[in-house]
Amino acid sequence: MEGLAASIHLLEFKHFIFPFLAHALGTLVGAFIISKIAASHHIKLALLVGAFFLLGGIQMALSLNAPLWFEIVDLALAYIPMAFLGWKIAGSPSHQIS
Repeated sequence: MEGLAASIHLLEFKHFIFPFLAHALGTLVGAFIISKIAASHHIKLALLVGAFFLLGGIQMALSLNAPLWFEIVDLALAYIPMAFLGWKIAGSPSHQIS
């Protein structure tokens, strides 16, 4: 972790694409799966998955000191929006937000 933190200033935009995709797709798949297997409260559980991933993302942002633009994009787009999208893709029976 210290080696990455020391050399992060050398990384370019292209090096941040896969970490973002990992965060976004992990959240999307987690929310999709919980929406498919849950008996009820699909949207709440999908957003809970997104919230847990978001907490991990915040912890990583605080400990790694990545570029500010990446932290903003990652925290704003990779967690809660992807959890919501995972719920929508799952086609849960309760597609009404309650």
